[in-house]
Amino acid sequence: MLAIILGTRPEIIKMSPIIRSCEKQGLDFFVLHTGQHYSYEMDRVFFEELGLAAPDYNLDVGSKSHAEQTGLIMAGVEKILAEKKPDVVLVQGDTNTVLAGTLAASKCYVRGNRSLPVEVGHVEAGLRSFDRTMPEEVNRVVADHLSDYLFAPTDVAKKNLLNEGIPERKISVTGNTIVDAVFENLALAKERSDTVHDIGLSANGYFLVTLHRQENVDNKKRLKGILEGLAQIHESSGLPLVFPVHPRTEKMIKSFGLKLKGFQMIKPQGFLEFLQLESNARLALTDSGGVQEETCILKVPCVTIRNSTERPETVDVGANIIAGVDPRSIVNAAEIMLDKPHSWKNPFGDGKAGDRIVGILNPH
Repeated sequence: MLAIILGTRPEIIKMSPIIRSCEKQGLDFFVLHTGQHYSYEMDRVFFEELGLAAPDYNLDVGSKSHAEQTGLIMAGVEKILAEKKPDVVLVQGDTNTVLAGTLAASKCYVRGNRSLPVEVGHVEAGLRSFDRTMPEEVNRVVADHLSDYLFAPTDVAKKNLLNEGIPERKISVTGNTIVDAVFENLALAKERSDTVHDIGLSANGYFLVTLHRQENVDNKKRLKGILEGLAQIHESSGLPLVFPVHPRTEKMIKSFGLKLKGFQMIKPQGFLEFLQLESNARLALTDSGGVQEETCILKVPCVTIRNSTERPETVDVGANIIAGVDPRSIVNAAEIMLDKPHSWKNPFGDGKAGDRIVGILNPH
């Protein structure tokens, strides 16, 4: 039996091809949602839009400090693993759900009817920003070193794992399941609605902005500088900054008393709506790793508002630039990317990663 543990919007999206493949191949599995993302807009809508059944379990952990959230998830996961006795636990990415799920599974010695350790598979293994001040970097490193199956999306990710001494026999280069999800859902997104037109926009007539990382939005000086840099891009281009605002970010903007100029703030979007916004944007400006990947696949230029990235492949192919967080640097990076041809090659695979991963876990 396979346990699929997820807890956030990106995990639901990137696990969806694996869930579909499990169903197609008749694999015995269950889905455990930790509730790390806990609003309708940030989690349940994605199950509905992607045509996935509701999770079998939901811990409803919600927003907490890193330690409290991780501890609550571990306790909840441990109880369900003891009850269900899966052979393998599958986690994806770099969240507290990944860290807690991996730790709980690695300490669980009830597997089927035998006293054997539960194995762990890490989807999107081997990503590295090499910045340990990022909580996500700590989470992904710990998950990789405790996992039995490491599903690396690219050869770069595999090299990172080998450089850390992880045995090659544990590593499989599968491609990234986000390619599967984008390919599977882009046509459906266009058929269902016209999000761009509905909010009064036109193709290539706006910039798409997302901000949510703790190091950016919890620091008043840094967040103020980022917003000022983005406002300068609006002033020089005349194009609106469409901003599906993350609940955490909205809370901090209000708490700091910051003013927004040139922004068209909208509620968080479902995956299908967000795909439309991404695919029609003139440029994306983001601190999200997932948006870096998705825009690269969709041939939309990206500016990353961080000092590092765990997706260097996007930079290597020319789809993305790391701007840092200084206002002038953000403006300069946007000017560079606006002049770039959209001719890069997608480095994340052929859209069959989900089938490959399930095939490795279920070779028969």
